Amino acid sequence: MMVIGRLMNGWQEAVKPLEKRALNFLVNEYLLKINYKLTSITFSDENDDQDFELWDDVGLNIPKPPDLLQMYREYGSHATSSKEMKDVAVQAEPGDLEELPSVEEPATLQQLQLEEQTKIVQELQDQLHVLNNEKISLSLQIRQLKSEIETLKRQSLAAVPTTTDSMVHSPAMTEQVPENRPVDSGEYLDIRSFERNSCSEEKEVSTTYPKDTITDSTCPSVTSVTATTLTTNNKKEIEPAIVCSKSIHERVQFDKPNRTLSPAFHQALMSFCRMATDSRLGAEVSRIADSEQCVMLMLGRCLPHIVPNVLLAKREELIPLILCTACLHPEPKERDQLLHILFNLIKRPDDEQRQMILTGCVAFAQHVGPTRVEAELLPQCWEQINHKYPERRLLVAEACGALAPYLPKEIRSSLVLSMLQQMLTEDKADLVREAVIKSLGIIMAYIDDPDKYLQGFELQMSALNDPSERVINATHQVFLPAFAAWTTELGKLQSHLIPTLLSNIEKILRDGEHGLDDHKLHLYLSAMQSLIPPLFALVLKNAPFASKAKLQGEVPQIEVTRFPRPASPLQDVATIIGSREQLSVLLQLYDNQLEHEGTTGWENLLWVVNQLLPQLIETVGKINVTSTSCVHDFSRYFWRLCRTFGKIFTNTKVKPQFQEILRLSEEAVDVSATAGNGVLTKATVPIYATGVLTSYNQEEDRKLLVGFLEDVMTTLSLSHAPLDSLKASFVELGANPAYHELLLTVLWYGVVHTSALVRCTAARMFELLVKGVNETLVAQRVVPALITLSSDPEISVRIATIPAFGTIMETVTQRELLERVKMQLASFLEDPQYHDQHSLHMEIIKTFGRVGPNAEPRFRDEFVLPNLHKLAISNNQKAVDTKRLDIAIQLFEAYSALSCCFISEELMVCHFLPGLKCLRTDMEHLSPEHEVILGSMIKECEQKVENRTVQEPQSSMSIAASLVSEDTKTRFLNKMGQLSTSGAMLANVFQRKK
Repeated sequence: MMVIGRLMNGWQEAVKPLEKRALNFLVNEYLLKINYKLTSITFSDENDDQDFELWDDVGLNIPKPPDLLQMYREYGSHATSSKEMKDVAVQAEPGDLEELPSVEEPATLQQLQLEEQTKIVQELQDQLHVLNNEKISLSLQIRQLKSEIETLKRQSLAAVPTTTDSMVHSPAMTEQVPENRPVDSGEYLDIRSFERNSCSEEKEVSTTYPKDTITDSTCPSVTSVTATTLTTNNKKEIEPAIVCSKSIHERVQFDKPNRTLSPAFHQALMSFCRMATDSRLGAEVSRIADSEQCVMLMLGRCLPHIVPNVLLAKREELIPLILCTACLHPEPKERDQLLHILFNLIKRPDDEQRQMILTGCVAFAQHVGPTRVEAELLPQCWEQINHKYPERRLLVAEACGALAPYLPKEIRSSLVLSMLQQMLTEDKADLVREAVIKSLGIIMAYIDDPDKYLQGFELQMSALNDPSERVINATHQVFLPAFAAWTTELGKLQSHLIPTLLSNIEKILRDGEHGLDDHKLHLYLSAMQSLIPPLFALVLKNAPFASKAKLQGEVPQIEVTRFPRPASPLQDVATIIGSREQLSVLLQLYDNQLEHEGTTGWENLLWVVNQLLPQLIETVGKINVTSTSCVHDFSRYFWRLCRTFGKIFTNTKVKPQFQEILRLSEEAVDVSATAGNGVLTKATVPIYATGVLTSYNQEEDRKLLVGFLEDVMTTLSLSHAPLDSLKASFVELGANPAYHELLLTVLWYGVVHTSALVRCTAARMFELLVKGVNETLVAQRVVPALITLSSDPEISVRIATIPAFGTIMETVTQRELLERVKMQLASFLEDPQYHDQHSLHMEIIKTFGRVGPNAEPRFRDEFVLPNLHKLAISNNQKAVDTKRLDIAIQLFEAYSALSCCFISEELMVCHFLPGLKCLRTDMEHLSPEHEVILGSMIKECEQKVENRTVQEPQSSMSIAASLVSEDTKTRFLNKMGQLSTSGAMLANVFQRKK
C-alpha cells in the first residue's frame, strides 16, 4: 500500500496549478459547446476560485490555446523530427581527470524513475506470489478440518435418539463462516469472497450444533455452538458462542450443488461474471459494512465523492448523512473534512437552506458536546468569516448565535464575541450585520463575565449608529433587550446604561446650536424607549412587596391596553417578568403601594422620580420647539413612560413635576415670555401636552388637556409671546384624528374669548388644523368659526383669518364650501373699508402666492389671477414708497409661484401679462434688480404669444407650457434669491438658447 501511495502522490504532483487552471478552462469551454450546461455549472461550482469567462484569469502569459476537440483531432498529426546521433570517444589519462560534482541529466532521471517503478512492480509480484502460496496452504488446512468435522458430526448423529430427528440439520445448513476481523481495520462483508468460498472452501469454520436448542422470544432460533477458528499459529481454538439466526452478523447460507468441479475450473468459470472490483467505487460496492462503525467509515469515504455530483438545488438532502457521519466517525481528520463539506455544501445558500444547515449544526452540537463544537465547528465558521459571498458570511453570523448555548463559556465571551464584533465593524452587507446583531443578542444571554460589560456597551452604541435601518431595528428588537437584561443583573441599568444615553442626548442638544442632528437624537431616544420595559421590570422586582407576590387563587387578567404594544417579544414586560400571571399579581401590589403606602424605601422607583424625571424635564426645556421631529420623539418617550408606569404614577409623580415648572395656575403673566424666554415658549409645553396629558384618554384626562391648551393660548396671546410652542402642540395632536374635536373645542374657546389677542391667535391656529381635518368638520366647525372671526370688530382678527381661508381653498373639494370661502375673501378685496388696509392686502397676496399653485384651477383662474392684477394696478397708484415696495415684493413672489401653473391663453393675455407689466412699473422705481428679471420674463412671454398666433393653437396644451420653458422657469426661480447679481447678468436669464 505504501508503494501504491507513492505512485499516486507522484501522479498528483505532476499536475501544476497553472496547468490545472488551463485544463479546467478548456474542459468548461468544451462542456458549454456541446450543451452540457448542467455539468458545466456543477464543474464551475467545484472550481469557484476561477473565472471561466476570462482566459487571462488562468495566469499563463500566452494566448488562449485551441479548444479540446481541435487539440484531440490534431494530436495524431504531430511529427517529431528524428535527431542525428553520432558516437564520439575521447581518451585521457586517469590522473589528469578531476572529480566533477554529479549532475543528473534528464535521461539519468528517467532511468532512475524507471528502475524505481520496476522495483515496485517486482515487490508487488513477490507479495502476490507469497499470498498465493498462503492461499493454497490455507485451502489444504480447511479441507483437513472439514474431514475432521464430518467425522465428529457422524459420531454425534449416531448418539442422537430417534425422537430428535426433527432437529438434525442438513449439510448445507452446517456450513457457515463466522467473522473474525478487527473492527478498526474497516470491518465489512466482502461479496467477492462468496464465489471464492464456494469454489476453494477457504477461511471456512464449521459449527457443531448439539441437540439441545435454546428458544427465546427475542431470538427465535438461538443455538449453543462451538465455533472453531484458526489462530495465528494454525492451531484450533474452541470458543463458545451464542448465535442468533436473525443477527446481521450471521453468515447467510447458500445451497451448494452436488457437483465435482475442480475449484480452479469453478473459479475460472465465475471469472466470466463481469464485476468492477478494481476501482475505488467498485471496491466500496463490493464490500458491505456489518456494523455501525463500518457504516460511518464507508460514509466518510464516499460522501466527499458523492456531494460534488449532486445538484445544487438538492444538496440539502445530504445534510443528515453528513452530520451523522461527522458525529460518529472515529477519525478527526475525516470529521473535519465532512464539516468543511457541510459549510461549503451550497455555493450561496438561501434562507431555507441556511436554516436547515443551522438545524443540523445545533443537532451536532447537542450530540457531541462543547469540546468538539469548539474544536470542530467553530473553525469552519472562522474560515468563512471573510467569504466573498454574503450568504456564506450570513451563515457564519447565524451559526454563532445558534451555537452559543453549546459552547464553553470562555469561548462565548472571547472568540465568538470577537468574531461577531469584527463582522459588525467590517462587513458591508446589511443582512450580515443584521444577523450579527441578533447573534450578539443571544450571546449576551450566555455571558456571565462582568468584565465584558464595557465591550457589550460599545457594541450596542456601534449598532445604534449603524447606517442600515435593518440593523437598527434588529438592535431594538433583539440586542438591546438582551443587553439590558444582563445590565439589570449587573446593577448597571440605572447607574450606567440609561444615564450614559441621556448624557449623549444632552450633548447632541448642546451641539445643536449650530445644527441639530435629528437622526442621532432619534436613535438615542428610541434606545431610551426600548429600555422602559426593563426599567419597569426592575422597579417591580425590587419593590418592597416583591416577596409577597405569590400566585394564589384566580389571577385577574391584565387589560389589553395597559402597556404599549412592544416592538418585539423581548420588550414585553410579561416576558421579562416571567409570565402574565406573575405580572398581574405584581401590578396589583404596585398600584396599591403607590396609592396607599408611597415610595419610601423603594430605591429603584425613587431613582426614576428624583433623578430620571427631573433630568428629562430639564433636557426638554433645551429643545428647539420648532424642531418637529425632536418634539415628536420626546413626546413618544414620555407617552411610553407614563403608559408603562401606570396612571397612578403619572398623576402623582410625572404631572406634578411638569406643573411645578409650567405654573399655569398663577394669574400673573410671565414677564419673560414677552421676550420669548418663558417656559411656555419652550418645548416643555408640547411635550407635556402630547406626551403626558394624552397618555390616558378618559374624560377627566381630556378635560385636563383642553384646559391646559386654553391656558397656554391665553397666556401666550396676552403676553405677545411667540406661538411656536402652541403651534407645535397643535401639529403633534392634529396628526391624530382622535384629537380633532378636542382641538376645535380649544379653538372655539379662543373664538369667543373677550380678548382680541386670543381671538387673533385662535384664527391663526385654524390654519394648522385645517389640513388634517376631514371636510365634514371643516364645513360644520371650522368655516362657521372663521366667518364669525371675519366679522370681528378688530381688524387684526379679520386679517388673521385670511391664511386659514386660503388653506381651505387649497385642501377642500366641496364646491359649496369653496364658494363660501371665495365670497368671504372677495368681501375683503371689494369692501371699501379695506381699500387702505395695507396689512390685509399683504396677507391676501401672500396667501394667493402660497395656495395658488395647489388650489382648484377654477378658483385660481377666476379669482386669484384677476385679483392679483387688480392689486398690481392699485399698487401703481400708492404714494408711500415703503408700502408700495412691500406690496410689490409680495406680488413678485406670488407671480413667481403662479408662473409654473397651467394658465389659459386668455388669462395670460388679459391678466397675467398686464399684472407683470404693472409690477415692472413699480420695480423700475423701487427695485431695479427685480425690474430686470420682470423685463426679461415679459419680453419672452410676448414673443411666445406672437409665435402662437401664427401657428395653429393646440387645444390640449395650455399657453403657459409653451410660453415658459422648463429651463427658463428653473433659471428664473434660481435667480430670484440672487438679486444682488449685476443687471447685465440678470438680463440674460430669459434669453432664448441658440
